[in-house]
Amino acid sequence: METHPENTRDAAVIVARDASGLVAVLTARFPQHGGEYLFLPGGRLESGETPADGARRELREEAGITASSWQHLGTYAITLNSPARMSLHLAENLTLGRQHLAEGEEDFKLMWLPMADALDAAAEGRFLLPGGPLALHLAERRLSA
Repeated sequence: METHPENTRDAAVIVARDASGLVAVLTARFPQHGGEYLFLPGGRLESGETPADGARRELREEAGITASSWQHLGTYAITLNSPARMSLHLAENLTLGRQHLAEGEEDFKLMWLPMADALDAAAEGRFLLPGGPLALHLAERRLSA
């Protein structure tokens, strides 16, 4: 298996929205950042994995969710100093299952928020990483079009 330094691997972030309009949001403590934060399912792609396949895997592992409807929301650089790209996705028509958390993810808690509340949380700085808020805004725009 080919190895990649973490900062050069592409990533995927997913807005998973259920039939009632609630969005899957994860929460966990990040002591190195001073507390508990929200984030969307997602993560780095595995070697040879497409962004769409990585998004499906991350959603299934971190949130225990599979989806039959997917929309690509955009692809962006993760940082200026890395070739890694972040692919954002909207997942709908969800089926709920059991989380399959990796080592270090054991405290990831799944919660469901109305899109407006998730966007408010992003505006309040309650998300640790920028991919989640960007994905939420793009999904909201796509859904209201």
